[in-house]
Amino acid sequence: RTKAMALVGASIGLMFALSLVVAPPLAAAVGLSGLFVMTGVLAIAGIGIVLWVVPPAPSLDAHPQASRLSGLAQVLRHPGLLRLNVGVFVLHAVQLAMWVAVPALLVQAGLAKNAHWQAYLPAVLLSFGFMGAVFAMERRGHLRTVFLASIGMILLVQLGFGLLAGQGVGGAGLWPLGALLFVFFCGFNALEATQPSLVTRLAPAHARGAALGVYNTLQSLGFFTGGALGGWLAKSWGAQG
Repeated sequence: RTKAMALVGASIGLMFALSLVVAPPLAAAVGLSGLFVMTGVLAIAGIGIVLWVVPPAPSLDAHPQASRLSGLAQVLRHPGLLRLNVGVFVLHAVQLAMWVAVPALLVQAGLAKNAHWQAYLPAVLLSFGFMGAVFAMERRGHLRTVFLASIGMILLVQLGFGLLAGQGVGGAGLWPLGALLFVFFCGFNALEATQPSLVTRLAPAHARGAALGVYNTLQSLGFFTGGALGGWLAKSWGAQG
């Protein structure tokens, strides 16, 4: 289960990195409005894939409507699921808040905006190797250790970026920034794999869909909150804030 979730998380991370590579030439070719049109087209294509390509889930009960309502109520009251929902909210809020400040640090270190993929893409690709260690530790029953270590890695990365941001223009070198990005994606990818895996394990069998739906909703709200809060913090207290 963790491997399946890891593949989903890894694809998200890879697309995040690749989007940073292809966005500058695309923006030059079709403009900002064209990028949004392409996003809309891809979203519609995604709907088509869900409708006609993804196989239907088997029915698990004779009273689906009643089961959905009771399952959602169970999900919203489950302490373990609530912790994971808060966790994914914070994780993606941190990611988006970071990316309000990280590009400016890379520019200060001498990397032009259209070349930022040279820092992001290697960090993402190299971090996938860390997932092998995650799978090995899960097989040995150390998933909790992986979980806590990943949170610790992300905390250390934030402290590292805070120190580099305080060094002023040109103070942060590209290699320290790249190393921090690598460690961040190691922790991020591990949590992207382990958190939804734990959601499906903790949720009642008839409410796994509801549990993942709530989880993904909190994930999206984390993106929004991180972008908004990160922008406000950067404006008020700078990159260190």
